[in-house]
Amino acid sequence: MSLDAVLALAALALASTWTPGPNNIMLANSGATFGWRATWPHAFGVALGFPLMVFVLALGLGELFREHAALREGLRWAGAALLVWLGWRIGAAGRAQAQGRARPFTFAEAAAFQWINPKAWAMAVSIPAAFVTGAAPIREALVCAGVFAASGLGSAHGWAAFGAAIRRLLATGRRLIAFNAVMGLMVAASGVWLAVTG
Repeated sequence: MSLDAVLALAALALASTWTPGPNNIMLANSGATFGWRATWPHAFGVALGFPLMVFVLALGLGELFREHAALREGLRWAGAALLVWLGWRIGAAGRAQAQGRARPFTFAEAAAFQWINPKAWAMAVSIPAAFVTGAAPIREALVCAGVFAASGLGSAHGWAAFGAAIRRLLATGRRLIAFNAVMGLMVAASGVWLAVTG
């Protein structure tokens, strides 16, 4: 992979990992609700789970989804349903925490979420199409995954730290409940948008 291609990939990684989306909204919410350190497993799950997905798709699995409409539709509806459910879970996090029932995502849950996250799929399928030539598929897949891992580690921890930084402002129960409700609505709305727009 040429230096120009790596720089273009890095720019894409920075833009896509730092912009708001389900992962970043959930990380900010977790940081605000549980604190930065408690959100680390969630942040590492996002930051390393997505590059693993990119690596696997760059080795050829992405072609399967591009060629089979039924798989794409199934993924779309499953992703929409999951986002609506996660929105409800996030919205209820403030009340659940007050009752001692809430907990942040684990590493495995956050990494597994990448496989059903519609934004992650859109990116992970398009990256190999743009940056993997097939001349050295394993090396190219590793470069793509490595660039996204580096950007994702900064972004995941950055969004979690942002959430933790505003935690003091949300110290009162009502503010945290309202914040979680807004974050939950944003995630659920992205699921509804996915279902409606196809």
